[in-house]
Amino acid sequence: MEENIDTFEKQVKKSKDKRFTFFNIILIVAIFIGLFIYMVMVDGIHNILLVLQSVNYAWVVAGLVCMLLSWVSEAICLHIPIKKLYPTQTFWMSLRIMMIGQLFNNITPFCSGGQPMQAYYMQKDGRRVSDAFSIFSVKFVISQTALVVFTLIVTLFQWNYFQSLMSNFFLLAIVGFCVNIFAIVFIFIIGINQTLALAMVKPIIRLLGKLHILKHVEEKIENLSSSFANFNEQFNEMRKQKKVIFQMFIAASIQSLFYYAITYMVYRAFGNSGVSLFTIIPAQAFLLMLMTFIPTPGSGGGAEGGFLLIFNSIFREGTIHISILFWRMYTFYLPIILGALFLIPFRRKKEVSP
Repeated sequence: MEENIDTFEKQVKKSKDKRFTFFNIILIVAIFIGLFIYMVMVDGIHNILLVLQSVNYAWVVAGLVCMLLSWVSEAICLHIPIKKLYPTQTFWMSLRIMMIGQLFNNITPFCSGGQPMQAYYMQKDGRRVSDAFSIFSVKFVISQTALVVFTLIVTLFQWNYFQSLMSNFFLLAIVGFCVNIFAIVFIFIIGINQTLALAMVKPIIRLLGKLHILKHVEEKIENLSSSFANFNEQFNEMRKQKKVIFQMFIAASIQSLFYYAITYMVYRAFGNSGVSLFTIIPAQAFLLMLMTFIPTPGSGGGAEGGFLLIFNSIFREGTIHISILFWRMYTFYLPIILGALFLIPFRRKKEVSP
């Protein structure tokens, strides 16, 4: 995909546009302030202070540990294929790339800024852009597969409770799972038969062109064809690396478990009990899938509203709003703050691509 570097550079330029980033940061701050004001109006300062005084901070720390272990697991999942392709890759470099992705995924709509910026920084480390995007695509397939398999297993064991908890959103939950499964299947189709995948996409792109939603339709089809060809090549190479795939799958499954566990830690931190971790997991997975359809940075607004609708019935009265704030501190604001620290330049030796 070396011929697509021009396209990549345009993506990077868009991701780095100062006005675009500034607007998203302002929106993120506004969401935080809005959530805080709403919480004060509903619960009152006095009740909030009482709740904070009763917080079990051991569970708060446990939530922080889960977030850190989730990041480490995701970094391992990314590190495994990069290390295979570039033996001099260190875990610190992979962790840094992962955290930069966390930052830009959370400050751009639909998590669109993460991969271009990760590829940009991998290129600065001497990695090929085509290798970077192929690794991210393979990682996406494995991570989404692990997420769906892990969630389905837990859901089957907790089916009755999940069905009752999600009674008002059950159809939407099924649709969310189906969309994720379709995304996985489509990427497998690209890896196995790129011609078929392109034939499936071409009519959609041309229709969007006729509706004047997309410009330069043929150029986009050509770029997409080149991207599919590169991914197909990398996918077929990766298929031979069964050990690498298995290791990535395990790391992605562990990452999902730690990420889902954060909600349970917040649940316990505010004196809630009676619902197990493996009961919360399917509902949390559904919330995560809902968040992917919300077109705001970090799914702001929709994520908080979804959490309130799904978990309000299992949190004790007066704790749900402060719990949402804590949950978003873990999963939204903390990745932005720490991800920004990983942008601080440090001296490194640029390596020659193999």
